[in-house]
Amino acid sequence: NSRIELGTSVVPTYSRHPVVMAQQALTAQAATGGRFNLGIGLSHKPVVEGMWGMSYEKPAVHMREYLSVLRPLLKEGRVSFNGEFFRVSATVQVVAPEPPPVLIAALAPVMLRLAGELADGTVTWMVGRKTLETHIVPRINSAAKAAGRAEPRVVVALPIAVTDDVGEARERAARSFQIYGTLPNYQRMLNIEGAAGPADVAIVGDEKEVEVQLRGIAAAGATDFLAGMFPVGDDASGSLDRTRALLKTLIGKL
Repeated sequence: NSRIELGTSVVPTYSRHPVVMAQQALTAQAATGGRFNLGIGLSHKPVVEGMWGMSYEKPAVHMREYLSVLRPLLKEGRVSFNGEFFRVSATVQVVAPEPPPVLIAALAPVMLRLAGELADGTVTWMVGRKTLETHIVPRINSAAKAAGRAEPRVVVALPIAVTDDVGEARERAARSFQIYGTLPNYQRMLNIEGAAGPADVAIVGDEKEVEVQLRGIAAAGATDFLAGMFPVGDDASGSLDRTRALLKTLIGKL
């Protein structure tokens, strides 16, 4: 049997109180019959401070406290917590089949430790095979083991296009995903990879080439792949269909 999961990748924590997040996540879990995965993340300092006018001070402490409020609400329906950023005494009354897994967007070492210790895994973006194998997976697995928890999920999201024109695909990726190369969190991951920009970590090529790259991602420790499909060439619909067709054949085979 197979089950199609529904997940978020990712919901920013600063703009949504953990009690509200718990209510919404449990509602989604109930509506999907237990197939929901909650992906959350800090977002980025330019967004939190520049757009929302909030403080990005001590982001790791913020996330630890956020999880300390969120997880009891998801599991037990109640929480009492008194911390630096959150002081919460609350209950939620949404009935769900089981608590949804919580994954956090973790890239820095301290966040990877949090993901392994308190969450069910991580969702990455702009992380190539080398960075996954040498930086992400060892840290999150080590933290989970130290906390006596199950091996976490590592959901790897990357731009992907099946195409015969790799050069055009790289150019398209450079234009489409340029903004991510300007954000410090992603810049650090690209630097570890030795990549000049987002286009260098995009998965592109014909069917055989893309399959080889995806198998490499799996071998590096990814448990799931989240496809950020983008079109190449004049026939956008046909391009996306080609990528989708390959991915369909690889489900459960990586």
